[in-house]
Amino acid sequence: VAIYSTADAKAPFVQAADEAICVGPADSSLSYLNVPKVLEVIRKTGAQAVHPGYGFLSENAEFCRSIEGEGVAWLGPGISAIQDMGDKIRSKEIAEQAGVSIIPGYDGVIESLEHALQVSNDIGYPVLVKAAAGGGGKGMRTCYDDQEVREAFVMAKSEAKKFFADDRLLIEKYIENPHHIEFQVLCSPPPGGKLEKPEDLQVVVFPERECSIQRRNQKIIEESPSCLLTQETRLKMVEQVKMLCQRVGYVSAGTVEWLVDEKQNFYFLEMNTRLQVEHPVTEAVTGVDLVKGMLWVGAGRGFPPELQIKGDLMPHKGHAVEARIYAEDPLRGYLPSTGPLVQYKEPETGTPADESYLRMDSGVIEGHVVSPYYDPMLAKIIAYAPTRLEAINKLADGLDQYVIEGVQHNARLCNAVLRHPSFQAGDTPTSFLPRHIPEFKGVQLSDKQEEELAVAVALIGLTRESYLQRPPIVPAFSSVVVRLRGMFGDAFEVSLGNEKTAKVKKVSGEKAGVEREVKIDSLKYDPERYQARVSIDGDARTIQVLRESLEGDLRVQMYGADMICLVQSPREYELSKYMHEPKIVDTSDFVMSPMPGTLISFAVAEGDHVEIGQELCIVEAMKMQNIVRAPRAGVIGKLNVAVGSSMQADDIIIEYGEEAKADEAA
Repeated sequence: VAIYSTADAKAPFVQAADEAICVGPADSSLSYLNVPKVLEVIRKTGAQAVHPGYGFLSENAEFCRSIEGEGVAWLGPGISAIQDMGDKIRSKEIAEQAGVSIIPGYDGVIESLEHALQVSNDIGYPVLVKAAAGGGGKGMRTCYDDQEVREAFVMAKSEAKKFFADDRLLIEKYIENPHHIEFQVLCSPPPGGKLEKPEDLQVVVFPERECSIQRRNQKIIEESPSCLLTQETRLKMVEQVKMLCQRVGYVSAGTVEWLVDEKQNFYFLEMNTRLQVEHPVTEAVTGVDLVKGMLWVGAGRGFPPELQIKGDLMPHKGHAVEARIYAEDPLRGYLPSTGPLVQYKEPETGTPADESYLRMDSGVIEGHVVSPYYDPMLAKIIAYAPTRLEAINKLADGLDQYVIEGVQHNARLCNAVLRHPSFQAGDTPTSFLPRHIPEFKGVQLSDKQEEELAVAVALIGLTRESYLQRPPIVPAFSSVVVRLRGMFGDAFEVSLGNEKTAKVKKVSGEKAGVEREVKIDSLKYDPERYQARVSIDGDARTIQVLRESLEGDLRVQMYGADMICLVQSPREYELSKYMHEPKIVDTSDFVMSPMPGTLISFAVAEGDHVEIGQELCIVEAMKMQNIVRAPRAGVIGKLNVAVGSSMQADDIIIEYGEEAKADEAA
């Protein structure tokens, strides 16, 4: 039985369920968080058990109490464990009592902004301001000075209140350049179901997951096992994980999260009292179905046979890597993106019986409308292989095949991370993105890769002409010119001598390139999947062929590099040199909404003078609040949007006044 809101009425999980019941409108407080409505569905359907899932009420102790009050099995930890571990302040106290290493911080709730500033200065910057309840990066801000604490305090409290109905905050020391390591556990009472003493609790600890590639404290890439941990450190951490679970009397699946520095020092971060989003990574390297384990434990049957092991650490083999795909735009500061998925094709998947394979866990299909109401995650794509590098390459190739059109997304950023030399070398602290990709500007191809893309585009373009029964651009085995990045982009002359070889040379720019001959191994064009499989010089790659304009431009993507390309005859190329580039529209007098969302508040009024970087307003989307700052100094001329109004991306929120221009002229 599945429950859904009106916004999710056509979602795949609704269609897959044996029975699906709507619990309310898109607003989660009136649907997914509406406990009386959920209980009504349980009674109506005669459900025998409730699985908590990943979010919403999954870590809500009162909901668990309500379920147990209905005489229905709760397939998760007990009320006390949810309360103790779901409260970050209480969980740190229990961890310390259990002999677990913890992060230095203030042992209590932050009472006010003044208190937050005092505690931050006592601990010493940088600090982490975060919600006492919940997780997933919501209500969490890293601060390096007093001003950032002032901003973070208001926004973190607001997000925590909206997302977890609990606006308590805590502050702890921010450990710079650590690795984020977590251990999945599955715990069960002994046969007979009664715990006489904490040590009676049966605890299976699974191999660690490394989750250090993050943006805004939200995981993007996860893998298992970690490259960082030595076996000695791993076993020490497993011992402390077991101690904590037994201290709490934890039952069912959960995850204990840690920060680990380069010297193998480790500190307890928090415990998530639910199944993690990234659990498929663990399932891939162990061959264990974690949800099955939760069902067995929840039914009072203990562990299934495959979990009845000697020792505490579950045996594992191979390597698995997962990428979380979000409907957000890394080119615009990871801002959420909404709208219909007009083209959506998932890569081909395999099974654990294969030596290496891809797994897709997705919540959308082609035509699905991504709404602004919930978390922007579209899917998880997981790769398993015998070695880490093979798993990375498998996942990167899967992302090359993954077509998502209609909304902006982070798949190209994930591709850039996977192919980055430092990531492949195992250098993966939480500072990876700020250090290596501080501002994502799209995947940049090497000169060699651009030459190969030009050859591939020439082959694809000519193949499309034949496929569509259109007159050829040039006679067979003649030269064409391929423009990368549109009519005014770099030009490459591609000479197709025969079906097996081609010569390519850059012909635009100040310096002409050196002609290079490449071997064409194969070309398989599949227009129904919007892609072509091209092998050049023994290196096969998938190129997405996303659309063609009326002017003949092809939009393609290779290795995550997305660009407009044009195949021209030599004569067309010569004539195109006389064309003028279009003028860029000046928008410097406007402050536009960076995303679809709701205007929460203004920090300025008409007539105010502002400095560059000053806070202007706050826009909320998908329960995350985003500060919009002044792009330049000037005077506020007009506020175009009312507080509480919904906006689309690029709607004009604020206009600069004439005085700003006069000041600049002076």
